Amino acid sequence: MSEMKTVGLGLAWDDLKKGDCFKTISRTVTETDLVNFINATGMVEMLFTDAEYAKDHAPQGGRLVPGALAYCFAEGLIVQSTLQHTGLAFLEMSFQVKGPTFVNDTLHVEVEVLESRATSKTPDRGVVKTRNSIVNQKGETVIVYEPVRLAASKRARDA
Repeated sequence: MSEMKTVGLGLAWDDLKKGDCFKTISRTVTETDLVNFINATGMVEMLFTDAEYAKDHAPQGGRLVPGALAYCFAEGLIVQSTLQHTGLAFLEMSFQVKGPTFVNDTLHVEVEVLESRATSKTPDRGVVKTRNSIVNQKGETVIVYEPVRLAASKRARDA
């Protein structure tokens, strides 16, 4: 029998080149997601917990979702599709909210590689900086963030 290969492994730093672009699959934010997130984090702002208050005070009177929840969904979509066995550390990021996210919005992430290089200490590790745009079902960008991560090389991932 031939050697069994593992599927679902992430992208190594040396798989990525400046200018590479890809997008994730989508995920819809449900009312249950909102309730679980605000209860787990303590973000019990009335815009998130009181539907009647939100009708009068939230943009477009919708069931507003914390930007942090949209960001966490985006990171989940990225981790499951690109970082398995390769993500080593989250180093830093910039973060800009561009518009609201609501319950029932369907989000995906569009990723552009801004930098991918070996670390100064070892070529088995690299630094990857991306621009991640969280986009809703209407094609509106609701959040843009630029994480810098430490990632394994192809050789280290496949070892």
